[in-house]
Formats: sequence, C-alpha cells, structure tokens
Amino acid sequence: MEGKDLGSLIYAYDTAAGEALGKRESHTPKIEAPGTAKPDEAVTVKVTVGPHPNTVEHSIRWLAVFFYEEGRAFNPVTLAKVSFNAPTTEPEIILKVKLPKSGVIHALEYCNLHGLWSGKKEIKIA
Repeated sequence: MEGKDLGSLIYAYDTAAGEALGKRESHTPKIEAPGTAKPDEAVTVKVTVGPHPNTVEHSIRWLAVFFYEEGRAFNPVTLAKVSFNAPTTEPEIILKVKLPKSGVIHALEYCNLHGLWSGKKEIKIA
C-alpha cells in the first residue's frame, strides 16, 4: 500500500469535503490574535477548538501552534504543543509571543475520531 503525504491527511475549513464538511465548525482551530503588531512586541495568541465533545471516547488530544515567518529559510517555527487529558482539560492555549517579522500563525489539532485539522491567521509586523 502506498502511503499518502501527511499534508493530504490534514483537514482545513476551506478544503474539507464529503463527510468532513459537517465537522468544520467543531474541529477547525480558531486563532485569536491581533492583525498587526510591532517588532518583538509581546502579543497574546489564543487557540481554541470547539464546541467539541470532551470525553475519553471522543476528544481533542493535542494542539500545536506554529509560525511561518516571512523570509525565513526554514519554516515553520514551533510556538507550542500541548496535550490534553479528557475529560479534565479543555482544548485551549493562550500564548504570549514576540514575532520579529510578519507571517502566518498556524494551529494543528488532533481529534481521536476525526483526525488532523488546521487553522491559520496572518499577522503583520510593522
């Protein structure tokens, strides 16, 4: 059996199709961050998923947050990765970040029943 590229296994709000269409609202990571910031200014980035069940049988198991920095030779930079223990923890991360250049914040989450989902938000540094 020939394996698929990992990227082809990640769902996103705009690219979900078929059965995944009904899962977009509850699985796509939502990123709250300012649209603009000053170089190396500490800004708050909040990433959430849901509303989503939070049971041992069906839950978000982890969230990872990355930054694609304009002009950087090798991307992305990992900002955080947090594992969750259902039903005691909710899928939410709040970070303070200092970004040197403009780019895109990407979030990736894993649901034990519905796979990998991604979300993104552009941030301009001026």
